[in-house]
Amino acid sequence: MTGTRPARRKRATIVEVAQLAGVSHQTVSRYLRTDGGMREGTRERVRAAIEELDYRPNMIARAMRDRRTGRLALVFPPGTAISSLEVLAGATRAAEEIGYVVEVVTLGGPPETRHMRVLELADCGLFEGIVSLTPLPDVERRAATLSTPVVVYPQYDEAMRAIGELAEASLVADIVDGLAERGHRRFLHAAGDYHHASARHRRDVYLETIERRGLESFGVLETDWSPQRACRGILDLPADCGVTAVVAASDWVAAGVVRGAVERGWRVPEDLSVTGWDNSPVGSVMPPGLTSVDVESERVGRRAIRQLAAALGIEPPAPEDDGPLNRIVWRGSTGLAPGA
Repeated sequence: MTGTRPARRKRATIVEVAQLAGVSHQTVSRYLRTDGGMREGTRERVRAAIEELDYRPNMIARAMRDRRTGRLALVFPPGTAISSLEVLAGATRAAEEIGYVVEVVTLGGPPETRHMRVLELADCGLFEGIVSLTPLPDVERRAATLSTPVVVYPQYDEAMRAIGELAEASLVADIVDGLAERGHRRFLHAAGDYHHASARHRRDVYLETIERRGLESFGVLETDWSPQRACRGILDLPADCGVTAVVAASDWVAAGVVRGAVERGWRVPEDLSVTGWDNSPVGSVMPPGLTSVDVESERVGRRAIRQLAAALGIEPPAPEDDGPLNRIVWRGSTGLAPGA
């Protein structure tokens, strides 16, 4: 047996409500906003008509008319990054504090045309404000002419690789300084993928600090973020290399360094001190715990919303410490240099 689907009931309009209640559509609109100051009989007729017709206001139309949607757009480039989830969490909480919700928009297509997508978002009326976490020079040039406030707060490049505050690497100098104070004199850097600004910056700060302190670098081990390549690089070190400390560009790379050291029979940290970056949960429970750099990525999201709130002319989220995002967490994988 086959049946036919009943025809979908047409959604009632405000005009139909007004006709049934015997009033103007402006009166119905005033009732929906606030029924204060309206005669009891008129209010009751409008209420009864709304109930009979099962009328529901068109919230999208109202939002586009009043320019009030309660929605903010957080724009990311395509790709994935571990930090992006924390950035989104920080932005979401900051937006909630000022009465908004955040929606993520991922920009697709060629990088040179992505600004057009953001310009379309600014004109569509669905968002009260937009903050882009990737550079959009064309949008910044036109920001003053857009109907919707747009803030560009670049923290990721066109391929979702960290830039800006998220790629800041000055704490590598503090790591080298701290190891030097523990007696270490010959170092090795296990670098990341140089397509990432963060990998380049960490390598550069490492080399600058070694030179400034008059220390020795056995070289830079290029791993492309691969723990396997880091492990192989440690296994290939000459027995007389004299390296007592490895500064790795990430916790993943540091884990490969530790694995290579263990396979060689070297103890961490008695024979080799190792540091990472990112303060991953795995690094904190490794035996021994991995010295690393904790990055407060949530604060990037909060700062993005603070800038957008200022552009919207509303009270920004509660102020917070504007100091560095990064801090070193010293753990058991670093110790005194052998013989120190």
